[in-house]
Amino acid sequence: MTELLTAVQADFEKAQAQAEDWSAETVIEWSANTFGNQIALSTSFQTDGMVILDMANRLGIDLRVATIDTGRMPPETYHLMDEIRDRYGVEIETHLPDHVELAEFLTKFGANSFYNSVSMRVLCCEIRKTHPMENLLKGLDAWIAGVRRSQTATRREVNKIEIDEAHGGIVKVNPLADWTDEGVWAYVKANDVPYNKLYDMGYTSIGCAPCTRPITQGEDARAGRWWWEDGSVPKECGIHMSADWADAIKST
Repeated sequence: MTELLTAVQADFEKAQAQAEDWSAETVIEWSANTFGNQIALSTSFQTDGMVILDMANRLGIDLRVATIDTGRMPPETYHLMDEIRDRYGVEIETHLPDHVELAEFLTKFGANSFYNSVSMRVLCCEIRKTHPMENLLKGLDAWIAGVRRSQTATRREVNKIEIDEAHGGIVKVNPLADWTDEGVWAYVKANDVPYNKLYDMGYTSIGCAPCTRPITQGEDARAGRWWWEDGSVPKECGIHMSADWADAIKST
């Protein structure tokens, strides 16, 4: 390792350790100062991503915003995207599934085959989400996500700044890693942040329309995602998981 690379690595490791005591705003500022236009917020416009976008806007940071349109998003999500463009004056870099890969999947298995098995659902998520995510991240040095430790068991160990081995070893930044649901909503209400109106209808986690439902009292916040699956299956699409995880699920 060259002397320059050694110095860069040392700076990163120092920031990674210090970030656990930083506020979300400080993490966002560090990210923007470190990576400039080579970092983007990847979001499906749930409240976590909206908080990060609003913070960046208040800090005067012209943060790139990117999303994946799976082709099966709820109308409320598209309405929110229009509201975001007007409110924050940002372009939303939109990535779509590969039309050939998707057409082959639909031809062979049908539009709603994800209901048939976990492996089929994961394959659908790969085509509509994971593969477009790989394209979204091409050319970036880092990305920002709204992942929080309190969301699921698979996210309990995330750091505010970490190496994303699942996506080629680029840097992944999770400014809200230590936030709670209550903290997120308190920020949204205090700052009049736009949010998806499905939350007002009992939804607590929002993805594709056919794979998301409102939850009932006492259910886990992620219970509305892929609700027909066995509870032992992680409520993940694969974007925040390794390729090995997806392969293991599909082989079951």
